[in-house]
Amino acid sequence: MQISAPSPAVAVIGGGPAGLMAAEVLVQAGARVDLYDAMPSVGRKFLVAGKGGLNLTHSEPFEQFVDHYGERRLWIEPWLRDFGPDQLRAWAGELGIESFVGTSNRVFPVGMKTAPLLRAWLARLRSTGVIFHQRHTWLGWNPDDSLHFDTPAGEISVRAEAVVLALGGGSWPKTGSTGAWLPLLIDRGVAIAPLRPSNCGFDVAWSEHFRTRFAGHPLKSVCLSFKDLKGDQFNQPGEFVVTGTGVEGSLIYACSALLRDAIEVCGSAVIHLDLAPGWTHERLVERLSRPRGSKSIASHLERSVGFKGVKAGLLWEFVPRADFADPEKLAASIKDLPIPLIAPRPLEEAISSAGGVRFAALDERLMLRNLPGVFCAGEMLDWEAPTGGYLLTACLASGRRAGLGALEWLKQMEEKT
Repeated sequence: MQISAPSPAVAVIGGGPAGLMAAEVLVQAGARVDLYDAMPSVGRKFLVAGKGGLNLTHSEPFEQFVDHYGERRLWIEPWLRDFGPDQLRAWAGELGIESFVGTSNRVFPVGMKTAPLLRAWLARLRSTGVIFHQRHTWLGWNPDDSLHFDTPAGEISVRAEAVVLALGGGSWPKTGSTGAWLPLLIDRGVAIAPLRPSNCGFDVAWSEHFRTRFAGHPLKSVCLSFKDLKGDQFNQPGEFVVTGTGVEGSLIYACSALLRDAIEVCGSAVIHLDLAPGWTHERLVERLSRPRGSKSIASHLERSVGFKGVKAGLLWEFVPRADFADPEKLAASIKDLPIPLIAPRPLEEAISSAGGVRFAALDERLMLRNLPGVFCAGEMLDWEAPTGGYLLTACLASGRRAGLGALEWLKQMEEKT
């Protein structure tokens, strides 16, 4: 039996960064806000994402910052001009969380932890009037267009003057981002792009020997290059990790969208590694050409160019044995080692997801065109960005934009009555 719950002015569904920011914008403007989340507590993915150190945003120049959103820059740039990296740092400061610029211009909170920021934020939201409803799973709309929730006390119906949906994508489903909202919006005629893994690892057909010996080993001081479907060259130094199934880590995530798209079209993708970025081909040839005497090839590699462990293992994995006796060919492989990728890892393992509500289905306020009064924000929208603070910044900025849009909608409805 469904119980009808008291009617809030605005229902925010989803307690991640985008939903919390929408709620904050609304309540600070005087709206009554009820926030619903399916999990026992809000911000779970936010907490997990910051477990190794919360990367708030990035301090690079704005024009470079917005370039990281690719084809979606046209939509996302206006959000970021209103609430970009500088505004995010100021906002965190108002919560008592100071930040600093770390390596590679990434911005972190002092203390590096997510929990203090989230605690301060939730305390402020509660003190300003946001009412939180945990373990409330949204089931869509009833025939009378009221919101339908499953709760510990049974199913309830809720009427709201405006709704902000901030339900996340499909990665890390244990934190609540299950993508269960897709059929609910599709049934209402909302255009949806299929969810796909983003900032993800990739499968490689390692030999059993290599997998057993090197799974978990980091590959540091390498440069990765890849030619995308448009013919543009990705070329970036960094590091990543060998896994039991393939590769993952920051350098892989930086080009994961390009790799995923290439695999979807071509069936596979090949990355090229420079295993010795600080060495010229000529210097490698000179060192590898030195007499090795009775030393094994492995010992010669280590003594002549410092290669051992996983870097040497990669050469043995992909370079023909005969080439180890040819300094020219071996040096060429060290400077340009091809590694074929088979497939991206599953969506549930990815850091984030691509796909979701298509921007054509939304107006500039992030309101669904065919569902007036319903706004969408965060990772459930059809965009993606690499790690480095770009994801969190745009999620917060989209929540702010949706909250402002809902306020504008409420004002329009008030003027009509």
